[in-house]
Amino acid sequence: MRRALVLVGLALGLAGCGGGGGGLSAPHIGAARVYHLQAFQPAGSIKAGRAVTVSFTVAQPSGAPLVHYRTGPGPHTGVHLIFVRDDLSSIIHLHPPIGPDGRITQRVVFPQPGPYRVLVDVYPRTKGPGYTNFQLFTKIHVAGVYHPIALPPYRPVVTTGGWTFTVKRLPKLRLAQAALIDVSVRDAAGRPADFTPWFGALGHAIFFHEHDLAYFHTHICAPDQAGCASIGGPTSITGSSTKPGVMHVGVLLPEAGTWRLFLQCKVDGKTLTAPFTLKVGG
Repeated sequence: MRRALVLVGLALGLAGCGGGGGGLSAPHIGAARVYHLQAFQPAGSIKAGRAVTVSFTVAQPSGAPLVHYRTGPGPHTGVHLIFVRDDLSSIIHLHPPIGPDGRITQRVVFPQPGPYRVLVDVYPRTKGPGYTNFQLFTKIHVAGVYHPIALPPYRPVVTTGGWTFTVKRLPKLRLAQAALIDVSVRDAAGRPADFTPWFGALGHAIFFHEHDLAYFHTHICAPDQAGCASIGGPTSITGSSTKPGVMHVGVLLPEAGTWRLFLQCKVDGKTLTAPFTLKVGG
């Protein structure tokens, strides 16, 4: 599970005590310095179906660019760059290269017009045994008429790229309660998928909440896969795959309501994305 590093400003309000025309004025305290996206491009509208170069730098609280990112095995490294359309109809998930000056550059093709939320999940290189990551956000607008697509109801079977994802066991999902979703992945002939490691894991489970686009991300790991286990949360949300065609997907969602799960894996050299609509009780 992603553990966000939250850096917030502290606003201090002092009530003035007035009497006879005198009074105390509250001191002004500026906002805390925070990490932010710097020189994000493109700054204007872009076109669907055409490749565009997205680039930015993660600026540290000091203002200097972040240049040292976590490396090594597993998915908890570098930067996860995720674009999700506001209606949750499509997602783009990339791990872009990072230049020696900290500049991050990636070619992207957006499939449909409309507003997209940009999520930059950052893993800086830190001292000590633990992981630290945090998320930064911005927006991109893809030119054209935006027709929001209503989320479909939950369906246990999704077919994409010639492969069928079937939820074998959907537990009752509750707010802040860990659970595992069992999923089978097979082709039209019933052959089980042979998952190829992709971005440090056998699979990625990316969740977005309807309307506010709250985010959660877990991984499906091979047995004893280095650097893949969940961070900042219980081991029960580390997903696993011990044989072809079978995934156990870890879930621990921080809000009740409707979520869209984008379950991703790589099979036969092709990246597959299977979306599921999930309901989470309070």
